[in-house]
Amino acid sequence: MEDLFKEYALGYEMLRDAIEGFKPASDKWSIHQILIHITDSEISSTSRLKKVLAEDEPILISFDQDAWVNNLEYDLLDREQYLLLFKFLRSSMQTILDNLTSEQSERVGVYVDQGRFTFKQLMEYRVEHVRNHLAQIERIKKAYHDNK
Repeated sequence: MEDLFKEYALGYEMLRDAIEGFKPASDKWSIHQILIHITDSEISSTSRLKKVLAEDEPILISFDQDAWVNNLEYDLLDREQYLLLFKFLRSSMQTILDNLTSEQSERVGVYVDQGRFTFKQLMEYRVEHVRNHLAQIERIKKAYHDNK
């Protein structure tokens, strides 16, 4: 779990490094939209993680990411504010993670549409979520440079 928590804590720096010096292009999901999405996802997920630790088998609710991107005018939102919000959300969890017991890592939350997940599984998903979007950002950057 220690490696998982370290990578979780580095999420902001990894995102910041991925976009350094790159101007986003217009495409299906732009890099800008991806960064806003990651933060919106983090807002929801931070709440879910805390619910799992604080409540007995809480119900967890997913959100429709495409509806958020399409209806919340992500293109108008300030990417820098969202990156800072992501950073603050991740750092706000650090004390909790530093003091997490093995019993707490096995606490369970229940998605009505996906089933039961332990805190550890939810954390693994948070780390994987950033990894997947970093890879997506790299693909977009490569496609942009290949088409120049």
